[in-house]
Amino acid sequence: MTWGRPQHGGNLAWAANIAGCPASSVLDFSASINPYGIPHKVLNAITEGIPQLKHYPSPEYSELRDCLGQHHGLSPEYILPGNGSAELLTWAAKQLAQCQVTYVVTPAFGDYYRALAAFEANIATVTTTLPFGKLSSLLPDRLISRSGLLLNNPHNPTGKLWDREEIIFYLDKFSLVVIDEAFMDFILPAKQQSLIGLIPHYPNLIILRSLTKFYSLPGLRIGYAIANSDILQEWQKYRDPWSVNSLAVLAAIAAVQDTDFQQFTWNWLASARDNLSQGLANIPEFEPLPSAANFLLVKSRISVTQLQTKLLKQYHILIRDCLSFPELGDKYFRIAVRTPEENDYLLSSLVDVKNKC
Repeated sequence: MTWGRPQHGGNLAWAANIAGCPASSVLDFSASINPYGIPHKVLNAITEGIPQLKHYPSPEYSELRDCLGQHHGLSPEYILPGNGSAELLTWAAKQLAQCQVTYVVTPAFGDYYRALAAFEANIATVTTTLPFGKLSSLLPDRLISRSGLLLNNPHNPTGKLWDREEIIFYLDKFSLVVIDEAFMDFILPAKQQSLIGLIPHYPNLIILRSLTKFYSLPGLRIGYAIANSDILQEWQKYRDPWSVNSLAVLAAIAAVQDTDFQQFTWNWLASARDNLSQGLANIPEFEPLPSAANFLLVKSRISVTQLQTKLLKQYHILIRDCLSFPELGDKYFRIAVRTPEENDYLLSSLVDVKNKC
């Protein structure tokens, strides 16, 4: 079988084919997942919940919605769990397609285009030089009437965190604003710039959240949307029934209640990201961009395609090329922040590979 170049990170089958090793031997820096794995409390909840598989999940997901509501200080009527945030992005895109035009800040997550194209949305890309400045420097002063905005915060792939006030300004400018906050959990609560608390006051605001990255659960597929109840009820009319399985529900409840794991992750990330960024900056061929998330976008003076291949073949390390981001191409790569030992191994491998390029 021939493996095509992946459009997302985390394609270990493709990487293993190039590296000539089992997928389990690939050190994956391409997917921005918490490297410390699934919390023990989540694993216990999944194990204990296996007998529930003989029953259908509750179609209302009341327990999970109540738990997420308490977590965010919101009524559960504003919350809709989904089969990963990707499913909910699809329905948000259906909503955005009703606007005359949807503005997307680029480079942007490839699934945005997939979801918007599925409903023939009119897309207006907003591109500027990196690193990003203020949001007001990106978006046009005069907007097309009945326009929508799709933005992620922190931004993927740059890690840029926009201030909450910057986005609030535009809530009265756009007919619909969809904010993808998939990586917001990685930021200390005191520094988060989430707009979740504004949901009851802005019926034109939709926020998407993922539970798979922070809690290392990408294979389980669990996320949720936060929006006006009228919007969520509309989505329920055309989405699949039981889109969230019983084990994902139990895992999500255990995850958001695991405050010890959350604090551990925040303590690890700040120093690990800074050390990795500084290590990259010490290599003349690489220029990491500032990031508030658990990943770094790095400008490279070396062909990233060559760099990626050599890292795989020589060190079984997978980095995320940016060929799927047309604005970035072969000049940038993205890497997840992993454990200090793994980060050091990546840095030493990059030095060795660039010396041979």
